Amino acid sequence: MKRVGVVGSGTMGNGIAQVFAQHGWEVILVDVAQAALDQALVTIKANLERMVKKGTLTAEAAGAVPGRITTGTDVAAVRDASLVVEAASENAALKFSLFEALDRACRPEAILATNTSSISITEIAARTKRPAQVIGMHFMNPVPVMQLVEVIRGQATSSATTATVMETATALGKTPVEVNDYPGFVANRVLMPMINEAIFCVMEGVATPDAVDTVMKLGMAHPMGPLALADLIGLDTCLAILEVLHRGLGDDKYRPCPLLRRMVAAGQLGRKTGRGFYSY
Repeated sequence: MKRVGVVGSGTMGNGIAQVFAQHGWEVILVDVAQAALDQALVTIKANLERMVKKGTLTAEAAGAVPGRITTGTDVAAVRDASLVVEAASENAALKFSLFEALDRACRPEAILATNTSSISITEIAARTKRPAQVIGMHFMNPVPVMQLVEVIRGQATSSATTATVMETATALGKTPVEVNDYPGFVANRVLMPMINEAIFCVMEGVATPDAVDTVMKLGMAHPMGPLALADLIGLDTCLAILEVLHRGLGDDKYRPCPLLRRMVAAGQLGRKTGRGFYSY
């Protein structure tokens, strides 16, 4: 497996494409807009230059990466890939539609993976004729830096598919952890209630965002406070994940904070819009 398709060229998609290309894979990066693809290539180049300056990647290795990445605006571009990783927005209807299209476009033996952070792998797989070859491959942000990949088995995911994806993640220099298909999996089932509670602290006037983050950094040794992390993830993404948790598990402890809903409605989504709990 040395040819991978990556569908979605945003923050996660371009990071996933970069990591695969760094490890010798031929990458087909797909998005609906050419402008988004062009920006993704600029971002990848900047990331590589930063790694060279830090001494974590040689100039020679960095120089070879862009040549391994081609782009396209139609999912049919990934038809010859042995593995496809979908990294579109955290929207169930969009992912269902994409997997129906990928199932039609890709070779019968291809593995279809999703980078979803909370949506059911089983439901996504049910939109295809190859549910045994559908799996979750949840990278962490920023992808080139973070070690973890959650590998999520759907109800029908085969052991062979799981083993192949675990081996692939290891070959990319990552640490894969196998988990089962429940809302939010492990990472976001644990993380999002903490972020949500931090937002409640701000809404209820318990403390300012900076105070909440400082307590968590200095008191709990977190490298980043929960509100700064929410801004990095995107407040709209945090809201979408909490809604999946609340709906899927039916427990009010996952109820999204009203302040989070208000900020998302106002377009204050964090780093990507220049304003969230902090200004950027």
